[in-house]
Amino acid sequence: MDYQNLNDIDAREMIPGMKARFVHSKNMTFAFWDISAESALPEHSHPHEQVMYVMEGECDFTVNGETQRVGPGGVVIIPPHAVHSSKPLKACRVLDVFHPVREDYR
Repeated sequence: MDYQNLNDIDAREMIPGMKARFVHSKNMTFAFWDISAESALPEHSHPHEQVMYVMEGECDFTVNGETQRVGPGGVVIIPPHAVHSSKPLKACRVLDVFHPVREDYR
């Protein structure tokens, strides 16, 4: 068993206003984000499948040109290589799950 506590993991600012704590399993990466209302995730893509879950806050999330407003409880499934971006409307707490592991987040 591999046990970790998020309180013991240092947050890393990956983009101004976007800090995350990362947990990696053998096949997945879990990114626990704290996102300020002033930040934005620029348009990008990656080879990973991604599932985004909004725990708190609200953001406009765009996948392949389609925008959806996502609030608490909202889940967005992003296929590999899909072009996506987000703009928070207020501060957010988000969980992203990636498959396979995001080696660039280690």
